[in-house]
Amino acid sequence: MTISELPGTTITQERRLVTAIPGPLSQQLQSRKQAAVAGGVGVTLPVYVVAAGGGILVDADGNQLIDFGSGIAVTTVGNSAPAVVEAVTEQVAAFTHTCFMVTPYEGYVRVAEELNRLTPGDHDKRSVLFNSGAEAVENAVKIARAYTRRQAVVVFDHAYHGRTNLTMAMTAKNQPYKDGFGPFAGEVYRVPTSFPFRDGQTDGAAVAAQALDLIDKQVGAHNVAAVVIEPIQGEGGFIVPAPGFLRALQDWCTKAGAVFVADEVQSGFARTGAMFACEHDDVVPDLIVTAKGIAGGLPLSAVTGRAEIMDGPHAGGLGGTYGGNPLACAAALAVIDTIERDGLLARARQIGETMIGRLNTLAAADPRIGEVRGRGAMIAIELVKPGSTEPDADLAKRIAAAAHAQGLVVLTCGTYGNILRFLPPLSMPDHLLNEGLDILAAVFGENA
Repeated sequence: MTISELPGTTITQERRLVTAIPGPLSQQLQSRKQAAVAGGVGVTLPVYVVAAGGGILVDADGNQLIDFGSGIAVTTVGNSAPAVVEAVTEQVAAFTHTCFMVTPYEGYVRVAEELNRLTPGDHDKRSVLFNSGAEAVENAVKIARAYTRRQAVVVFDHAYHGRTNLTMAMTAKNQPYKDGFGPFAGEVYRVPTSFPFRDGQTDGAAVAAQALDLIDKQVGAHNVAAVVIEPIQGEGGFIVPAPGFLRALQDWCTKAGAVFVADEVQSGFARTGAMFACEHDDVVPDLIVTAKGIAGGLPLSAVTGRAEIMDGPHAGGLGGTYGGNPLACAAALAVIDTIERDGLLARARQIGETMIGRLNTLAAADPRIGEVRGRGAMIAIELVKPGSTEPDADLAKRIAAAAHAQGLVVLTCGTYGNILRFLPPLSMPDHLLNEGLDILAAVFGENA
């Protein structure tokens, strides 16, 4: 089935299974994938999507699945959101590319203006656009090094920052992200993070003091160009730091003359019920990195920050052929408008309240759920062996597979592979959200 063969243009917001998951057409496409695509590209759920919208993914066999993944926090405003489709269609008819570094265009400037407006802090800001989260993180490090004339970069346990050489060095988890791909870039130093479920510490400032002491002793504050952290760690397990942790890091950076960088690739753009997750901790980063939800599915990322830092690199030192592509810029402007017009910050908070309430009820009856955590529509449950904090990655795999078979797309993550994470699009209607949670509860019961 192709998109043109789908009945009508509106996807009904209902789960519908007409074949086993995956169905025969998806299985045929998976065979073609295995013959044509590099083996290193893994697939979580081999159903081949032909259409999507609201909270539903439609596959080649006509199955309709509830989407608790949003393409890993990308389709936050909904897949093929009407405003995004309209903006991109208009732009593609005008021109698709010129390269902003050759002959610029207003769309890039408008996105930069919006990012400067939306990101925390009322200081003078500048922005630069790229294609992927990893590319933006790497450029944030370039900018920090150019500004400080220092080299050392500090990152944290459980961090994920990307798949380029530098960002693999910054990423904590070996498999599947780093294994066999070294040697990695140097001058990257890792320190402990705040992980209340595992370290038992609720005083974030005290936890930060321990990490900062290691930096002072093992790196030297005067050598640190940047401290880079996800305000809520994504691939590491949706880890929400204890209160005061981020603020202590920011204060140290200010005193040490280092650049405090918030990697908001997964947590930004309304995902957590604030435009950016660092706002929950009343933190104003020097630089903030965005991607994923910024452009509704088109490749776009950005670094935004203090003007004096952003202007540190020499002219021509930042850029890229596709960075800030006109189509992606048009999409980003439509995404921002949709978030503000449709009240999606409040919607993310509503989704979070529903999910946390339902999942806490489930956790109260199931000792295998060690913790429910997250903010807004960025929620996770950590699975453990009952009566302990020992990770249970096998259980996470079984639950995810059982949910997939019932037409619910869920993702796993975490350093230990024992986290189920939920990232529903903010366009998901309540009945689908609750049906997805019903399925999850049933799957836990069936896999007792």
